[in-house]
Amino acid sequence: MARLVLINGAPASGKSTLARMYIDEHPLVLALDLDVVRAMLGRWLDDPIEAGLTTRRMALEMARVQLKAGRDVLVPQFLGRLDFVLALDQLCGEVGADFVEVVLLSDPQDVADRFARRSDAPETSAHRDAQALQARSGGAGELSAMYDRLLDVVASRPRTRTITTVDGEVARAYRDLLAHLDES
Repeated sequence: MARLVLINGAPASGKSTLARMYIDEHPLVLALDLDVVRAMLGRWLDDPIEAGLTTRRMALEMARVQLKAGRDVLVPQFLGRLDFVLALDQLCGEVGADFVEVVLLSDPQDVADRFARRSDAPETSAHRDAQALQARSGGAGELSAMYDRLLDVVASRPRTRTITTVDGEVARAYRDLLAHLDES
């Protein structure tokens, strides 16, 4: 059975990195990075709210196509509100796929340090654009509030599996991800 795996976590917690590692080893699995999809929209920073809503609608349809084909989808995305988590869960119910929720948790200061380093040298234009949006929303100071919202979402979703991430221990976090996915 196909499954949709939500990898939730604060910015710079390793979501995209783990998703890339997974797809490198699993042919035809879709890493559906919403930051990348949103970056495909021209001048999206002019209207970030509409761009975000459009991106989520497109992502749901992309995931639907992949899941209906019997293939897995990974969604590495910070979700500090339940609406899109619930939409992903509903989609899985509609297409008969499993929904697996994983959250990457770290020491908040560690996440802030990683975010600062990534801001200095983002590896993709999608991360640069996401950081521009973050700057408009309060910058690194907003990270603490985002982390609190993330914890609220996790608390409301008791089946969420937790991976503790530590800077420099990507291989361990990936092994933990694989172990959680083997359980599902």
